Amino acid sequence: MYLNLHLLRPEICLAITAIAVIAVDLFSRRKWLVNTVSLVGLLVSIVLAISLVGSMPNYVGNGLFVLDNYAVFFKILFIAIAILVVLVSTDYIERIPKLHGEYHALLLTATLGAMLTAAAQNIISVILSVELTAVSLYALVGMLKNEKSTESSLKYLLLGAVNSAVMLFGLALVFGFTGSTNFSEIAEMISKSVMSDGFGLFFGLALVFAGFAFKIAAVPFHMWAPDVYEGSPTPITLFLSTVSKIAGFSILLRLVIIIVDTSSNHTWGMLLAIISAVTMTTGNLLAISQNNIKRLLAYSSIAQSGYMLMAVAAVSVSMHDSLTIVSSLQSYMVAFALAEIAVFSVVIIASRYKDSESITDYSGLGKRSPRMAFILTLGLLSLMGFPLMAGFMGKFYVFNQVANGGLLWLVIIAVINSVISAFYYLRIIRTIWIETPQSFETPRSSPALKIVLFISGIGILLFGILPAILSTFTAWGSQFISI
Repeated sequence: MYLNLHLLRPEICLAITAIAVIAVDLFSRRKWLVNTVSLVGLLVSIVLAISLVGSMPNYVGNGLFVLDNYAVFFKILFIAIAILVVLVSTDYIERIPKLHGEYHALLLTATLGAMLTAAAQNIISVILSVELTAVSLYALVGMLKNEKSTESSLKYLLLGAVNSAVMLFGLALVFGFTGSTNFSEIAEMISKSVMSDGFGLFFGLALVFAGFAFKIAAVPFHMWAPDVYEGSPTPITLFLSTVSKIAGFSILLRLVIIIVDTSSNHTWGMLLAIISAVTMTTGNLLAISQNNIKRLLAYSSIAQSGYMLMAVAAVSVSMHDSLTIVSSLQSYMVAFALAEIAVFSVVIIASRYKDSESITDYSGLGKRSPRMAFILTLGLLSLMGFPLMAGFMGKFYVFNQVANGGLLWLVIIAVINSVISAFYYLRIIRTIWIETPQSFETPRSSPALKIVLFISGIGILLFGILPAILSTFTAWGSQFISI
């Protein structure tokens, strides 16, 4: 018996905080207390997550979850991003004055689901964790209750429900053909036999991958992203593009390493490589024509999923060096999250003064607010992969490992796509610094937003100039319990 529920103390803390937030919202008229309770709970949770470092490796809940370096890395990352999302939400949630408690409680439960997803080691725990995040996000997307937000929420709910059904059916097939719900036992069953029902198992795994492809917005399951990103409250768009996406990759990578390549069959790796190439190309080409900055960032995020999928494909093809590949992907994830936080923070500030998200609204931002324009430029350059930015080092690590794994053709496609992406990123930067301002009003931000801008800007530069700081952390965080 491996209950070890004390090892879930960060998650338990978040669950208690979510309940406390609802209680404070019900019994207190001081809405700032809701934000404070949420932040305190997240800070305590991240301290508890760090305290788990000496408790590894271990199984939790009779094997439903595992506690390894890999899981703790993502727990810390998700909580850190959630803290920054709460900070950038400080002013934004004035648009939903009657739903402060619900907003923070759902944000906390979505983070809780992401943390459990990264540690899932069983089909049952995967379903529960993924759906906990998904259901919370369905409500958060429609929180503004205007026409666009409601439409986005409905689309996300309907498509998400279909996706959940497909993934659940796939997991049921995997269970049916292997007789187990535990990842390690499923892998052992696959490795022991040349199964006469191999096609059924292959089909089940294909449905599971389709489900996770939806979560990470990979082609051809990316259609929901632009509409949902545009209609969501901007802090939730930020959460979707970082925590939700990275959580999808965290469980996908664990599945690939533990289950899929037990048979040393590289078919899955090549399929993932092809999907990666199509995803990054589609995202970048469609981003070029966008004039709404949130839709542009949605297509950019799709392209970023393509870059991340490169590493997952490389793990499947080149299992001998999987830890290094996982470490490089984690470095890229951190760089991507910092860049998204920097960009969306500025979008949140700018949208307070003009209820529009057109790229032309950022004309002359460099003259109106140089510091804000500088942070936005750093974020865009990092997403592009410009040298001395965290995004450049993240791409360099991933591209290098993918090339070493025998997928040089995929790296060439990725480099071409990075050049294509420079067109629309530099177009925004040109608008910021060169074009004439439409208004000379200076956008102002709260102290909380200034803190987020400072942290994201420093992180982008620090990890770009001194990448060893981040790579040391990710080298530790790439360790699986089963490796």
